This record gives sequence, C-alpha cells and structure tokens, in this order.
Amino acid sequence: MPNPILVVDNIVKKYNDKIVLENVSFSVEENTIYSLLGPNGAGKTTLLSIITGIVLPTSGEVKIYGRDPKDPDTRRIIGYCPQEPAVYEELTGYENLLFYARLYGIDESSAKQRIHELLETFGLKEHSNKLVGKYSGGMKKRLSLAIALLPDPKILILDEPTTGMDPGIRRETWDLILDLKKKGKTIILATHYMEEADILSDKVAIINEGKIIVEGAPEELKKKYGPKSVISIELETPATKEVVEAAKTFSPNIYTEDNILKIPTDEPDELVPKITSLFYEKKIKFRALRITKPTLEDVFLKLTGRRLRG
Repeated sequence: MPNPILVVDNIVKKYNDKIVLENVSFSVEENTIYSLLGPNGAGKTTLLSIITGIVLPTSGEVKIYGRDPKDPDTRRIIGYCPQEPAVYEELTGYENLLFYARLYGIDESSAKQRIHELLETFGLKEHSNKLVGKYSGGMKKRLSLAIALLPDPKILILDEPTTGMDPGIRRETWDLILDLKKKGKTIILATHYMEEADILSDKVAIINEGKIIVEGAPEELKKKYGPKSVISIELETPATKEVVEAAKTFSPNIYTEDNILKIPTDEPDELVPKITSLFYEKKIKFRALRITKPTLEDVFLKLTGRRLRG
C-alpha cells in the first residue's frame, strides 16, 4: 500500500464548549481525489482550514509529507480555494491573478504566461479585463480556482468548488478537476453535492455533525450501505403531504426532488405493483416510474436518517 502524503490524526476542534470536530482521522494517498461529503455545518470548512494550517486544532495533528501544515515548505506545495472566493472586486480578473502571482513570488514573465494559461483553462479569457465585481458567482469561483493553481501546487484543497455554478459550468469544472488529477495533482475537496463526490472521488468520507461516520470508495459505500434499488416516480405535480404519507407505507426513508418521489428499497420487483395499485386507488397521477441505482444520498440517508440537503 502506498504511503499517504496527508495524515489527519485524531483531530478535535472546540469553540468554547461547542465541539465542531470530534476525533477525525483519515489519510490521503498521492495523485488521488479525496472528498469530504456532508451537509452545511458538518465541520468540513473547519477541517480544511486545519489541514491548510489556517486554524489550529484543539488536539490532534496533521502531517503533509511528514511536515506540519504551517511549515513554509509545506505551504509552498498547497493550493487552497476557499468556500467564499478570495478575490478583489475592484480589480479585473487579470489584475487579481497578477496580484496573487506577485504574492507567490512568481517572476513577471512566468506569471503572465501562467495567467494566460489559467484564464484560457477556466473560460475567463474574454472576461479578463472586466472588474470582478461584475462577475457572476460562478465566474468568481472559477477565478478563485485559477488563483489556487497559480503556483502549480502538488496538493489542491477545494472547499465547495462548484457552489454557485450553473449545471453546465459545474460539469465543465468537474472535467477540469479530473484533468488536474491526470496531471499528477492530489486533491482534497469538501462538498455537499453527492453527485460531485460520486463522480470525482477515489475515496469519500461522509461527515456529519463533526464526525466521519463512514469512509471508502463511492461504489463500495453504495454497495455496503445503500439499498439495492431506488424507485423513482415522476409525478405530474410536486408531491403533496398526502402523496408522501402514502409512499411512506412502503419505506420510511422516502424523499422528494421537485416532482420526483424516490423510494429506497431492497425489493423493487415486489414493490412496484403495490405502488401502482395504491396510486391508482388514491388517484395519484404520475408520468413515469423507473428503477434506478442507489446514490451517496441514499447512503447518507440510511446512516443518518436525514438527507444531505433539505
């Protein structure tokens, strides 16, 4: 087994009497994508801040290549993209990148070449001379990602990297993150998007209320903790309380996404006729019924009794 480049050992973080992180331990291997998946308020941002050396833990330690995160040699190999983009709205996109390049100590000619490459990579070239205050939330996020990559770090730490992006740009960003892995980067990211963690990750740690409750490859987690199948029912209108209560006779862990009703089950073939019969009896109209595979959302629901979002 390869030696891990990042070791998080028994981290505890308290603010006054409030425990934000409780005995968190995990390790990350080189050239992998490791995701911290959990709802807002689970402790993900605090954990990333400890890994980067911005925040000190109450107890426990973090080692990156065997060194402390605050070590200057360690800081030089880490690129950090915070949840809220650290950009200056009164500067242009190009000026922001040039400012940070100077902070990183990158010489002028190398900086300009690197900036042009990153503007092209993140689809910001046409907007490089526009004030960042006029950027959309998604554009600011992409600029923040570009800033994190300026010094060509070995390790990239991303806190909710695609929040505020529309679905198309989000998927493009996923492709960019996967491409960075192909180029040898090690990536640690925090997200509340289960699909993001599922698509990108070599390994996922599901975090809830400051604790890692389970860890593993996405497919392993779904196989071990998820249901056999999920019955997805596309309703003609958003699910009413009556519809939800009717569906709960089949499974207590049902959930809705817009007008889609989802029923986790280990016995889909047996359940489908019962569902259609009950819906016919109660005059509940639906457009389509599909049997789908479980997701990390279903794993989280099974382990915590609640959804990642909503």
